[in-house]
Amino acid sequence: MPGGSRSLPGRPSLRHLKLEAKRRLAAGEFPTLHDAQAAIAREYGLPTWAALKQHVCDTEESHALDQLRWVSARFSGAGEPGWAAPGEDELGEHFSERFLTAIPPARLVEVIGRMAADLRGEMEVIRQAPLQAQVRLGDLEYIAAVEAEPPYRLNGLTGLPLGRRVRDPRVAHPAPVRTRGEVPAEVPAIAEAAQADLGLVALLLAGGDHQTTQEWVLTTGWADLDREEVLDPSHRFPAPGVTAFVTTTAVLRLVAGGRIHLDDPANGHLRAVRLADDTITVRELLSHTAGVDNPAPADLYAETAQDPATVMGPVIGCPGPRGVAQASNGGIVVLGQLVSDVTGQSYADAVASLVLGPLGLRDSSFPARVADIPGGAVTGYNLTLEGMFRPLPARVPTLAAVAGLWSTGADLVRLGLGWSALLPGSLAHEALTPQGAQTEPGPAAPGTVPGQRLTGLGWLLSPDGEVAIIAGGGHDATAFLAVRIRDGRTYVVLTSRMIPVNTIVERLLRT
Repeated sequence: MPGGSRSLPGRPSLRHLKLEAKRRLAAGEFPTLHDAQAAIAREYGLPTWAALKQHVCDTEESHALDQLRWVSARFSGAGEPGWAAPGEDELGEHFSERFLTAIPPARLVEVIGRMAADLRGEMEVIRQAPLQAQVRLGDLEYIAAVEAEPPYRLNGLTGLPLGRRVRDPRVAHPAPVRTRGEVPAEVPAIAEAAQADLGLVALLLAGGDHQTTQEWVLTTGWADLDREEVLDPSHRFPAPGVTAFVTTTAVLRLVAGGRIHLDDPANGHLRAVRLADDTITVRELLSHTAGVDNPAPADLYAETAQDPATVMGPVIGCPGPRGVAQASNGGIVVLGQLVSDVTGQSYADAVASLVLGPLGLRDSSFPARVADIPGGAVTGYNLTLEGMFRPLPARVPTLAAVAGLWSTGADLVRLGLGWSALLPGSLAHEALTPQGAQTEPGPAAPGTVPGQRLTGLGWLLSPDGEVAIIAGGGHDATAFLAVRIRDGRTYVVLTSRMIPVNTIVERLLRT
């Protein structure tokens, strides 16, 4: 490209380019932000910043981004004179049947219409992949996922208010900070920036490495706003997504003990449920390549946990493409039942003996009822469009193997540091070895963002093979565990709100 000395990555991020311009401005390389942006554009061979932005957006076709642009264009005029709401037929061209069953058309039009003012702004593309996209419009961040086949209708769409939206007087003052251990010098600034950017009531950052064998924890915010209870490192958070790693580690321990084998058909070990496809193996379930059906989102939380057969039926479907890696709650459900069936114990008792106990995770548990949620647990919140934090009613995940763990930041750091010591070295290495095709983390892992990953056994792996990741989001929390493979350095991010936290993890990994 003329004038350029740098090559854009295959999946460039406009957000990262903007941050680079701001960093170079702060470093004194340029007198204005405009000059910094223009220089970066020229370095990549584009004449202007506007041309670079357009190039990034056009680099790869994203069906999800196309649908988000349709939503923005179609609903930005809501409430204006002459605007006509789309009918059921038009909505059916852009939203899947399952989506419109969960949110009826009239309700959907009402909800999106309330966001019309935000939809009129400039769309900032943060991440995009063929089937998923993450963008910012106004004071909201949108995450969209589409079906894998034409016409690529939306089957997931979430709009999350950002920190600029916060109007709640209870968080008008700077959030209190508590620490434990030797917190790296850069971490307080990371936490402060995340609070301001994302709009959080409670944020926990934690980490550790094998050299010091000690964890550090930083918390900022409130465990409960109405009680004015300051968040502390000892508070427990729900750990959706990270729970799945406890499940897969328990399965690997059974493999290490010779009780099952990776290439065994899973149905050979299942008793309480079975898969519709008898040939699916344990390895395929661990690597998210089995194409197992997912439970309906409405079935994921309740007053009490339930067994998989009650939620998903005695025969669990396998409609997805075999051999294609895509994060699957359904596959984790099956693995949790396999652990129970092989050990003859309840899921919670089995993983306690296989994983929690050996690693000394004394502040981690699987409450089966709302009444069993441990003391010192944080309250979950939504941020409303009006900028107020609304407490969410306490619920437990119906499927414990997917999201049922409640834990502290220090315990989850111990999990990230210690899991491999529970396994023979060759098996731990295999768990961090790519097993299948590249994947796009989907609704099963909403704490993550669209982007290509490789799957190991229970892990998502970065394309460069440097970082192993496990993450997830529930109705009241996000949990993210990242391990740098070369040295085992581990980072944990926990929030009491469902919001993507990938930008926090990226900054932690650079510390």
